[in-house]
Amino acid sequence: MTTQYTGSPEDADLARADSLAREIFSDVANKWALLIIEFLGDGTLRFNELRNRVEGISHKMLTQNLRMLERNGLVERTVHPTVPPRVEYTLTEAGRGLRATVDTMCGWTRRYIGHIEASRRRFDT
Repeated sequence: MTTQYTGSPEDADLARADSLAREIFSDVANKWALLIIEFLGDGTLRFNELRNRVEGISHKMLTQNLRMLERNGLVERTVHPTVPPRVEYTLTEAGRGLRATVDTMCGWTRRYIGHIEASRRRFDT
């Protein structure tokens, strides 16, 4: 049964944005998506070029992640009318923005790696 929302339009917009944010974070917070975003940040790549750079990813996982990233507006897929078709992938403006965030997270990791490793050793003993 559906209930009628009685809050303000602004509250509804915030709730919808919060829900969408959780959904997107769930989609992109996996090792494959982050690596794909990282490598596409260097420029447009064809499928096999990307697969060769993302060490260990299967054809199926690369396809699934590229589709998810495209659906979320982070990657643009361009099909060139050649035989065989040439397909290229590039980050959108939103994808480049996310890459900047990922780069910041990587910088944080490099800055605190000693602290994190020491904490893990203490915890594990």
